Amino acid sequence: MLVNPIRVQSLRDEIGAEAFPDVLALFLEESAQVVARLRAMDDPVAMAADLHFLKGSALTMGLEDLADCCRRVEQGQSFDPAALADLFARSRAALARLEVAMA
Repeated sequence: MLVNPIRVQSLRDEIGAEAFPDVLALFLEESAQVVARLRAMDDPVAMAADLHFLKGSALTMGLEDLADCCRRVEQGQSFDPAALADLFARSRAALARLEVAMA
């Protein structure tokens, strides 16, 4: 599932509708930086830390496919930086559409 709307609504309920846009913006900003680093990275230790961060953040925000992609790479599957960036972009767009629908 690209975006789990139940998880997103639950998070919105937990932190409040007023704070949700700020949390979402912070997630998108930090995650975009991580994805950009991962595209250019060749340090396995740093890559593992960034993948773990991205996986946890994606789970928190209800981005199940993105989290699953990170998990698979953590477990040893081959890493395709372009595919991760594409999945992040699609997840970001779906999350934005969901945010508009919830407003």
